[in-house]
Amino acid sequence: MDKASFMAEYGSIFEHSPWIADQVWESGTRVTGSKELLIAFGDVIRNASPEQQLTLLRRHPQLASGIAGEEELTVESRKEQLGAGLDRCSLAEFEEFNSLNSTYQSKFGFPFIMAVKGFSRAQILESFRTRLANDPDEEFREALEQVIRIGGFRLQAVVAESGRVI
Repeated sequence: MDKASFMAEYGSIFEHSPWIADQVWESGTRVTGSKELLIAFGDVIRNASPEQQLTLLRRHPQLASGIAGEEELTVESRKEQLGAGLDRCSLAEFEEFNSLNSTYQSKFGFPFIMAVKGFSRAQILESFRTRLANDPDEEFREALEQVIRIGGFRLQAVVAESGRVI
């Protein structure tokens, strides 16, 4: 696979951040499967500068806001949030998401990020409430790990659709 094909296939795995796939390609890292590719993506994210990491986190949408039409979502984010039932929030749940989004953003300086696949709205809200108690450094690391986890789910979807890894 050449670089253009690699970028077309994997450049959108991470929310508005094709630089991650670009750095994996440029590193010359040889991978033979999706697990190795995800490890390479994770290494790029974990070794990025704090400024790059913060920018990556800030490119993620707030949960439930895009579903309600308040924020534009990528196709991938929309599918993930719909899959978690965030389009079926009650008024009380939606109001709680809005309140938690605001509180979280004020405390940490980036949106709450969670790989929501496989979780219910109630479980997502519980995680939101729990993680608000984290200290900023702990939550920054947790948010980055959630980004990598989201990338893993997206990578699985790309591989399933295309039938190839590299």
